[in-house]
Amino acid sequence: MKSTLSLVAVSMLVLSGCATKEYVHEYVQSQLNPVTTRVSGVETRAGALEGRAASADTAIQANTTAIAETGKRVDEVQVTLKVHADRISKNETDIAQLSKTAQDAVERANAAGKLAQGKLVYEVVLSDDKLKFGPNKSKLGKDAEAALGAFAAKLKGDNKNVFIEIQGHTDSIGEAAHNLKLGEARAEVVRRYLNMKGGIPLHRMAAISYGETAPVADNKVKAGRQENRRVVLVVIQ
Repeated sequence: MKSTLSLVAVSMLVLSGCATKEYVHEYVQSQLNPVTTRVSGVETRAGALEGRAASADTAIQANTTAIAETGKRVDEVQVTLKVHADRISKNETDIAQLSKTAQDAVERANAAGKLAQGKLVYEVVLSDDKLKFGPNKSKLGKDAEAALGAFAAKLKGDNKNVFIEIQGHTDSIGEAAHNLKLGEARAEVVRRYLNMKGGIPLHRMAAISYGETAPVADNKVKAGRQENRRVVLVVIQ
């Protein structure tokens, strides 16, 4: 009888031990599951953060490249602006060194939209020693025709798209109104000669008279009056 009781007791202890182990395992597992879930969630969020960080790095690199390209374009624009500024400054310096009537010609041609660049190429002064105009006359002599022929040949040789203002000037002998008409007649005869003999199109030339209003020498002496009787050819590009 005692043996039977002992066996039953031992069996109960064994069964009790097995139940305790299962309970402990289930308990531990129940405690570990939330931790595992939280760890998994943290790992997922960490992966997402790494992805966003990689995207941010890519965006930063793209922005850095764009900023560098923009800076390069800005530098190119600044260089271009400096070139234009230097060109404008040179044109202004060149114009400042010209005669007042040549400066007037450049301004008139610019205002009329005749020019591509709006700058003076050069001016040619044909004074009375070449023109040989007689008193109150506007007919060209042989010397004047030869000088104008050389002028037309130079224009053709340069092969530039230029505009020419032909300015007629006189001395102060006679009435101012008469001298204004005389200067215009002399400028116009030069324009016609350059067109008919020199082959320069009429639309590339304009004739204007200053009469006696723009002397370059003293009208009180013969040599001065001779210098004032002149035609000025202003070549503008």
